[in-house]
Amino acid sequence: MIGHVTHYDLGWKKGEMLYRCLVIFTSRRPALEIVLTGMPIFGKKDMKDFKGYFKLAAEPADVYNALTNKNMLEIWTGEAAVMEAVSGTEFSLWDGSITGKNIEFEENRKLVQQWYFGDQEESSVVTIVLHPDKNGTSAEVRHVNIPDEAYENIVEGWEEDYFGALRELFI
Repeated sequence: MIGHVTHYDLGWKKGEMLYRCLVIFTSRRPALEIVLTGMPIFGKKDMKDFKGYFKLAAEPADVYNALTNKNMLEIWTGEAAVMEAVSGTEFSLWDGSITGKNIEFEENRKLVQQWYFGDQEESSVVTIVLHPDKNGTSAEVRHVNIPDEAYENIVEGWEEDYFGALRELFI
Protein backbone atom coordinates (compact mmCIF):
# COMPACT_ATOMS: atom_id res chain seq x y z
CA MET A 1 0.00 0.00 0.00
CA ILE A 2 1.39 3.35 -0.97
CA GLY A 3 -0.92 5.57 1.08
CA HIS A 4 -2.41 8.81 -0.14
CA VAL A 5 -1.50 9.77 -3.69
CA THR A 6 -1.65 13.27 -5.09
CA HIS A 7 -0.95 13.88 -8.73
CA TYR A 8 -0.92 16.78 -11.13
CA ASP A 9 -1.31 16.25 -14.85
CA LEU A 10 -0.01 19.25 -16.78
CA GLY A 11 0.32 19.87 -20.48
CA TRP A 12 1.90 22.56 -22.61
CA LYS A 13 3.03 23.28 -26.15
CA LYS A 14 6.52 24.27 -27.19
CA GLY A 15 7.32 24.59 -30.87
CA GLU A 16 5.91 21.62 -32.72
CA MET A 17 5.80 19.38 -29.65
CA LEU A 18 3.08 18.85 -27.08
CA TYR A 19 4.45 17.97 -23.64
CA ARG A 20 2.66 16.22 -20.82
CA CYS A 21 4.00 16.14 -17.29
CA LEU A 22 2.54 13.84 -14.67
CA VAL A 23 3.76 14.64 -11.13
CA ILE A 24 2.95 12.05 -8.42
CA PHE A 25 3.41 12.56 -4.65
CA THR A 26 2.85 9.67 -2.22
CA SER A 27 2.47 9.89 1.58
CA ARG A 28 3.92 6.47 2.53
CA ARG A 29 7.28 6.87 0.98
CA PRO A 30 9.14 10.04 0.22
CA ALA A 31 8.65 9.81 -3.50
CA LEU A 32 8.29 12.29 -6.25
CA GLU A 33 7.90 10.85 -9.69
CA ILE A 34 7.91 13.07 -12.72
CA VAL A 35 7.00 11.63 -16.07
CA LEU A 36 7.66 13.89 -19.03
CA THR A 37 6.59 12.92 -22.51
CA GLY A 38 6.70 14.80 -25.79
CA MET A 39 4.85 14.08 -28.98
CA PRO A 40 4.35 15.92 -32.26
CA ILE A 41 1.33 18.18 -32.44
CA PHE A 42 -1.24 16.92 -34.88
CA GLY A 43 -3.38 20.05 -34.77
CA LYS A 44 -5.55 21.23 -37.60
CA LYS A 45 -4.62 19.89 -40.98
CA ASP A 46 -4.28 22.33 -43.83
CA MET A 47 -7.66 22.56 -45.50
CA LYS A 48 -8.66 23.90 -48.88
CA ASP A 49 -11.92 24.96 -50.47
CA PHE A 50 -13.14 24.35 -54.01
CA LYS A 51 -15.71 26.30 -56.03
CA GLY A 52 -16.71 25.38 -59.55
CA TYR A 53 -19.50 25.84 -62.09
CA PHE A 54 -20.62 23.05 -64.40
CA LYS A 55 -23.05 23.32 -67.35
CA LEU A 56 -25.48 20.47 -67.92
CA ALA A 57 -27.90 20.06 -70.85
CA ALA A 58 -30.92 19.31 -68.66
CA GLU A 59 -33.48 21.21 -66.61
CA PRO A 60 -32.69 21.78 -62.89
CA ALA A 61 -35.47 19.34 -61.89
CA ASP A 62 -33.83 16.56 -63.93
CA VAL A 63 -30.37 17.30 -62.52
CA TYR A 64 -31.77 17.39 -58.98
CA ASN A 65 -33.41 14.00 -59.58
CA ALA A 66 -30.09 12.59 -60.85
CA LEU A 67 -28.34 13.83 -57.68
CA THR A 68 -30.92 12.68 -55.13
CA ASN A 69 -32.61 9.55 -56.55
CA LYS A 70 -30.85 6.28 -55.67
CA ASN A 71 -31.75 4.57 -58.97
CA MET A 72 -30.59 7.54 -61.05
CA LEU A 73 -27.35 7.76 -59.07
CA GLU A 74 -26.62 4.10 -59.80
CA ILE A 75 -27.30 4.65 -63.52
CA TRP A 76 -24.87 7.55 -64.02
CA THR A 77 -22.18 6.41 -61.57
CA GLY A 78 -22.35 2.76 -62.62
CA GLU A 79 -21.88 1.77 -58.96
CA ALA A 80 -24.04 0.97 -55.93
CA ALA A 81 -25.48 3.99 -54.09
CA VAL A 82 -27.34 4.71 -50.88
CA MET A 83 -29.41 7.89 -51.01
CA GLU A 84 -32.58 9.28 -49.52
CA ALA A 85 -33.46 12.95 -50.02
CA VAL A 86 -34.09 13.43 -46.29
CA SER A 87 -31.99 15.65 -44.02
CA GLY A 88 -29.97 13.69 -41.47
CA THR A 89 -29.74 10.47 -43.49
CA GLU A 90 -26.45 8.84 -44.46
CA PHE A 91 -25.46 8.48 -48.11
CA SER A 92 -22.90 6.50 -50.09
CA LEU A 93 -21.79 6.93 -53.71
CA TRP A 94 -19.55 4.89 -55.99
CA ASP A 95 -20.02 1.78 -53.84
CA GLY A 96 -18.75 3.53 -50.69
CA SER A 97 -15.95 5.63 -52.20
CA ILE A 98 -17.83 8.75 -51.07
CA THR A 99 -19.83 8.64 -47.84
CA GLY A 100 -21.42 11.21 -45.57
CA LYS A 101 -24.57 12.75 -44.21
CA ASN A 102 -27.31 14.65 -46.02
CA ILE A 103 -27.74 18.06 -44.38
CA GLU A 104 -30.28 20.01 -46.45
CA PHE A 105 -32.46 19.67 -49.53
CA GLU A 106 -34.30 22.35 -51.48
CA GLU A 107 -36.24 20.52 -54.17
CA ASN A 108 -34.98 21.13 -57.72
CA ARG A 109 -32.56 23.80 -56.46
CA LYS A 110 -30.05 22.80 -53.79
CA LEU A 111 -28.47 20.01 -51.77
CA VAL A 112 -25.99 20.19 -48.90
CA GLN A 113 -23.98 17.21 -47.69
CA GLN A 114 -21.23 16.53 -45.17
CA TRP A 115 -18.54 14.30 -46.67
CA TYR A 116 -16.50 12.06 -44.39
CA PHE A 117 -12.70 11.96 -44.56
CA GLY A 118 -11.58 9.48 -41.89
CA ASP A 119 -11.46 11.04 -38.42
CA GLN A 120 -11.26 14.62 -39.65
CA GLU A 121 -12.40 17.06 -36.95
CA GLU A 122 -13.71 19.81 -39.24
CA SER A 123 -16.75 19.04 -41.37
CA SER A 124 -16.13 18.84 -45.10
CA VAL A 125 -19.33 20.30 -46.55
CA VAL A 126 -20.53 20.15 -50.15
CA THR A 127 -23.19 22.57 -51.39
CA ILE A 128 -24.60 22.16 -54.89
CA VAL A 129 -26.91 24.93 -56.12
CA LEU A 130 -28.72 24.46 -59.43
CA HIS A 131 -29.29 27.60 -61.52
CA PRO A 132 -31.54 27.60 -64.60
CA ASP A 133 -29.49 28.37 -67.71
CA LYS A 134 -30.55 29.07 -71.31
CA ASN A 135 -29.08 25.67 -72.29
CA GLY A 136 -30.25 23.74 -69.21
CA THR A 137 -28.58 24.05 -65.79
CA SER A 138 -25.52 25.69 -64.30
CA ALA A 139 -24.48 23.71 -61.22
CA GLU A 140 -22.55 25.73 -58.65
CA VAL A 141 -20.42 23.51 -56.39
CA ARG A 142 -18.82 24.69 -53.15
CA HIS A 143 -16.78 22.10 -51.25
CA VAL A 144 -15.17 23.41 -48.05
CA ASN A 145 -12.60 21.88 -45.68
CA ILE A 146 -11.01 19.44 -48.08
CA PRO A 147 -7.89 17.89 -46.54
CA ASP A 148 -4.82 19.29 -48.31
CA GLU A 149 -3.56 15.83 -49.25
CA ALA A 150 -6.90 14.97 -50.93
CA TYR A 151 -7.50 18.30 -52.71
CA GLU A 152 -6.13 17.50 -56.19
CA ASN A 153 -7.93 14.15 -56.28
CA ILE A 154 -11.21 15.73 -55.15
CA VAL A 155 -11.06 18.53 -57.73
CA GLU A 156 -10.29 16.02 -60.49
CA GLY A 157 -13.18 13.89 -59.23
CA TRP A 158 -15.62 16.81 -59.42
CA GLU A 159 -14.53 17.71 -62.95
CA GLU A 160 -14.12 14.28 -64.51
CA ASP A 161 -15.98 11.63 -62.52
CA TYR A 162 -18.91 13.50 -61.01
CA PHE A 163 -19.87 16.11 -63.61
CA GLY A 164 -18.25 14.25 -66.50
CA ALA A 165 -20.60 11.33 -65.86
CA LEU A 166 -23.59 13.67 -65.41
CA ARG A 167 -22.83 15.36 -68.75
CA GLU A 168 -22.84 11.94 -70.42
CA LEU A 169 -26.19 11.11 -68.80
CA PHE A 170 -27.80 14.19 -70.32
CA ILE A 171 -26.41 13.93 -73.88
